[in-house]
Amino acid sequence: MLKIVAIFAVVLVVICVVLAQTDLKLKTGDKAPDFTLQDAFGKSYKLTSYKGKTPVIVYFYPKAGTSGCTKEACGIRDDWSKFTQNNIPVLGISTDDKPVIKKFIDDYKLNFPLLSDADKKVSKEYGVVGISGYDKRITFIVDKNTKIADVMEVKDIANHSKTVLEKAIALK
Repeated sequence: MLKIVAIFAVVLVVICVVLAQTDLKLKTGDKAPDFTLQDAFGKSYKLTSYKGKTPVIVYFYPKAGTSGCTKEACGIRDDWSKFTQNNIPVLGISTDDKPVIKKFIDDYKLNFPLLSDADKKVSKEYGVVGISGYDKRITFIVDKNTKIADVMEVKDIANHSKTVLEKAIALK
């Protein structure tokens, strides 16, 4: 019986490691793929519209309303005045559809753009779609020339907002 439990534990660990690994297509220094996506209210956002102006934070999150995604988004909401003072745009992207994103915005009074990539086209271009079909929690900091300045697998959700703001300000 002990052997079966040990084998099961090893298999479980291997599965967890495989699921946790990220096979990102993009890395620091690569050109960020351009995209045009709409927010929950139908407004379009195009990455290259920021070219030559300011760094942009593009963060992918798995699912609106889940505990980690809520904590991450509320951190940005709470620090939003610092982002606007420094002219740093933040674009949150998930594969949720617009009604789900709108409810998320309304429920948590989110004050920055959350974009719908329901067809997963952009998420696939950035290489962030996980085995589950949801986006992985990954942030790209894109510089003024639309090159990827940093790629972060978000581990510290509580400090994510402050971390990305500092990194983006350093690029100005």
